[in-house]
Amino acid sequence: MASIWRAVMGDNTTPSTDDYDGVEFWVNPERAGWLTKQGEYIKTWRRRWFVLKQGKLFWFKEANLNRGSKPRGVIPVGDCLTVKGAEDVLNKQFAFELSTRSDTMYFIADSEEKKEYWINSIGRSIVQHSRSVTRDEILDYDNDSRK
Repeated sequence: MASIWRAVMGDNTTPSTDDYDGVEFWVNPERAGWLTKQGEYIKTWRRRWFVLKQGKLFWFKEANLNRGSKPRGVIPVGDCLTVKGAEDVLNKQFAFELSTRSDTMYFIADSEEKKEYWINSIGRSIVQHSRSVTRDEILDYDNDSRK
């Protein structure tokens, strides 16, 4: 049914190689592990292997990755605003959410410890790769003409 939805809407959710900019996700990730993710169109829960590396959060059906592996999806964490616990929102243990300006994605870890590891790792990556402030938005107070 999801493939029907994508065909009708003209949406191709399989990421192109441009989406991961040559990131070698199969070797030395910053964080990797199983999470349960809520589907984008059909709100079912699916267990996926996640890899966080170089400001991108990838997910796969399988944990055995190599150069030829194709991600099922990619989230550029620099576009994300927050990552936080979401047990109260979903009424599910070990749940957390990742939010952009336009969307919120939900995940469930296998334990409280793993949830906290993912929140901390993603949060650190958001800060390192944030695009929330551009060079044009930085005000140089030493050379401010409004004085």
